[in-house]
Amino acid sequence: MSAPDGSPVGAEHSIGQLFASASTDLSALVHDEIALAKAQLKQDVKRGAMSGGSFSVAGALLLFSLPMLNFALAYGIRTWSNWNLALCFLLSFAANVLLALLLALVGLMLAKKAKKSKGPQKVAASMKESAGVLQKAKPHPRVTGPQHPRALPPAERGRKAVARSSS
Repeated sequence: MSAPDGSPVGAEHSIGQLFASASTDLSALVHDEIALAKAQLKQDVKRGAMSGGSFSVAGALLLFSLPMLNFALAYGIRTWSNWNLALCFLLSFAANVLLALLLALVGLMLAKKAKKSKGPQKVAASMKESAGVLQKAKPHPRVTGPQHPRALPPAERGRKAVARSSS
């Protein structure tokens, strides 16, 4: 029977095999960190685009709908209240400005949210932490024989050895 890498089960791995395995794992870690950074940047760009889109919609609404909405709203107010037609047109314009300001505020909130995002900084900190851990890594000495924790029965693992007399 053999392990997935083709070596016999229970066989010790050589230093070269361990180094190759560690290099492969480190390479996979770096690739995963880069993929995470790309995903977070993509999300930040999406938020920025949504913010720009909100500002654009607010501007287009204010520019293209004002004449039609002003006439409709002004004549509606005039019919409902019998106020002066000029005052009705001013009220309809004020309603359009308020709607545009609301959309601009939504765009501003989205822009602030995109600016606050610390995605790339988090990834950079994570990569530095991973590099620091790998630099400080030392191989663990192999313990064999009766002093190895797994050599003890499960009930005695973690306890200190106590000398017992047979008298």
